[in-house]
Amino acid sequence: MKFLDELFSNQQYDKNNFFLIAGPCVVESEDLIMEVCDKVSAICKNLGIPYVFKSSYRKANRTSDASFTGVGDEAALKLLKKVGEKYHLPVTSDVHAHDETELAAKYIDILQIPAFLCRQTDLLVAAAKTGKIVNVKKGQFLSGPSMKFAADKIRHAGNDKVILTERGTTFGYQDLVVDYRNIPWMKEHGTPVVMDCTHSLQQPNQTSGVTGGNPQLISTIAKAAIATGADGLFIETHPNPAVAKSDGANMLKLDLLEGLLNQLVKLRKAVV
Repeated sequence: MKFLDELFSNQQYDKNNFFLIAGPCVVESEDLIMEVCDKVSAICKNLGIPYVFKSSYRKANRTSDASFTGVGDEAALKLLKKVGEKYHLPVTSDVHAHDETELAAKYIDILQIPAFLCRQTDLLVAAAKTGKIVNVKKGQFLSGPSMKFAADKIRHAGNDKVILTERGTTFGYQDLVVDYRNIPWMKEHGTPVVMDCTHSLQQPNQTSGVTGGNPQLISTIAKAAIATGADGLFIETHPNPAVAKSDGANMLKLDLLEGLLNQLVKLRKAVV
């Protein structure tokens, strides 16, 4: 896609590689996001993987009202911009309402639409009108073919820079499963397709008020996604997930990322 070529124009990478969207779940501090970006960007540069840094400036969708939501919207957005400028990388974060899009677009390169909000027309249209790339996560309650309508809303608003992300399907009350048919199905909509390897392993709605997860299966999810044609991977990572302020139960420990990406690059070469 031309807009992806433009997005990664200042990075040296293997044109046949998948791209990576990765970072800690939420902006906890400047030190944290700089540490993660420094390490992940170096790994990606070495492996020829185009890289987008991701961290949420605010977590609006939390199970409990006691959960950490952020350090302040504009403060976190400024930190995201700072990280992007320092490492010469594109950055992305979630937006949650139509009146957030204009502010967020001043600081980030890709507006990410959370899965629960993928049908919100006013949000999709507002994001489209910023002119930024819009990455829509597939709702846990939707099929890949039905995501055509989300992509169409953005295109009909005058923006053809659309990415779709698979992040699992609701399975009972407290689990998700991944239907890999959704990757080729969503590619039929003419968009790059990303596999969210961490949120697809969530175990939401736990009675403890904190979402659970199965991070030991991240490599399985990622390998299957590459094998079924995913253009990109989304992996949340943290130096110490046990103390992370959000989604620690399903983030990949940072020191495990390089080994996994090495395997995935080899797999990509085998299937392309």
